[in-house]
Amino acid sequence: MILLVVEHANGKVSKSTYEMVTIARESGREGPVTALVLGSAVAAVAAEIALAVDQVLVADLPALAQYDAELWAAAVAQIATEGEANVVLIGGSRSGREYSPRVAIKLNAPLLEDVISLKANGNSFVAQHYTYLARVTETVEAAAPVVVVSVKPGVFAKAAPRSTAAEQFDVDLNLPVRRMQVTGKTAEKSSRISLSEAEIVVSGGRGVGSAEGFTQYVEGLADRLGAAVGATRAIVDAGWRPYSEQVGQTGKTVQPKVYIAIGISGAVQHLSGMNKSKVIVAINRDAEAPIFKIADYGIVGDVNQLVPAIIEELKK
Repeated sequence: MILLVVEHANGKVSKSTYEMVTIARESGREGPVTALVLGSAVAAVAAEIALAVDQVLVADLPALAQYDAELWAAAVAQIATEGEANVVLIGGSRSGREYSPRVAIKLNAPLLEDVISLKANGNSFVAQHYTYLARVTETVEAAAPVVVVSVKPGVFAKAAPRSTAAEQFDVDLNLPVRRMQVTGKTAEKSSRISLSEAEIVVSGGRGVGSAEGFTQYVEGLADRLGAAVGATRAIVDAGWRPYSEQVGQTGKTVQPKVYIAIGISGAVQHLSGMNKSKVIVAINRDAEAPIFKIADYGIVGDVNQLVPAIIEELKK
């Protein structure tokens, strides 16, 4: 059995979960792809993911209403053991990176972190992930009865839904006593589509000149295209944009249909977070900027002149 833990929010299955379905199908390991849904009032989530996998296990419990690393790890390890899973897939989100090592310890299993490729090789798994600030792609092999894998978001294509829904089963869990209580939660308010879900992303780098330039050019173009907004690390470090918008090796990995890079030179750390985009459009005044080496369309010129002209054309 290939067990994947469903990531969801506000009653919807996250894009990263469908990416895990893709890696499960392409891994070459035989066995049903089984989705584990943890939470409270998750019937809609279970029904949605049932259209993409072979079977769904549902733990719908009040105790799981709030995420807790210890509870999630205990639940996943129990189901993996009972179902004799040979691989456990967990999304490489902030929470996934937190509890996946706990699952590996409970299962006495190797942990393959932040993988961008996973293939079965006999009784073992061969995976790849980035290292040395994404300058090197490292290949690792794990030979064990069960392997825990955290999957880098935004790398794999989203699995297509099937015409028929998989059967669902309720599961009983032996959960430990909760030791941590969440006393408050603050969510960033934004009317824009999130980076991980967007089909079009408009990103800005130092070439926009200032925080005001970012708002005028990057946000202005994104508004016209209905796109998400991204930024380089330099922009985030300067305080012009929040970390949630950072694209790159230390930020988010995105794979939209169109990625528009405005004033971005193309450092390797940034490229590792967006180079799988279907179409890449680069606007930069430096004709030798590395971004042009991977761009499908490149415009060499002054951002201050080109982007306002593009926005005006879109307004027409």
